[in-house]
Amino acid sequence: MPSFKIDLSTAVVFVATAPTPKLVSKQTGERAMDRETGAGLSTVGLLISDEGDGNLYQVTVPETGLPENLTPGTPVSVIGLKARDWENTFNGQTRHGISFRAVAVTPMGA
Repeated sequence: MPSFKIDLSTAVVFVATAPTPKLVSKQTGERAMDRETGAGLSTVGLLISDEGDGNLYQVTVPETGLPENLTPGTPVSVIGLKARDWENTFNGQTRHGISFRAVAVTPMGA
């Protein structure tokens, strides 16, 4: 499925939740890996505010694109944010949604 670039040029972005490893399976603890680079993937909660609206997004980022000390409340710059729709069927139940992925998240002024 295609992905779409998201323009954050007029938005203010803050860390809402610190990065945590993204897992393939909660039962085994297997970490999700970037298919192209082999880097481990993490998920970080970002509060994105633009034109009077603010929303919380869970964004997947390779560990190579995350500094070690991202804490809630930190203003950040997001590089290469894209959205992609998804759909899967498991046990006869169809689920769908939008996933968000970025190349990097860096503190402002870094």
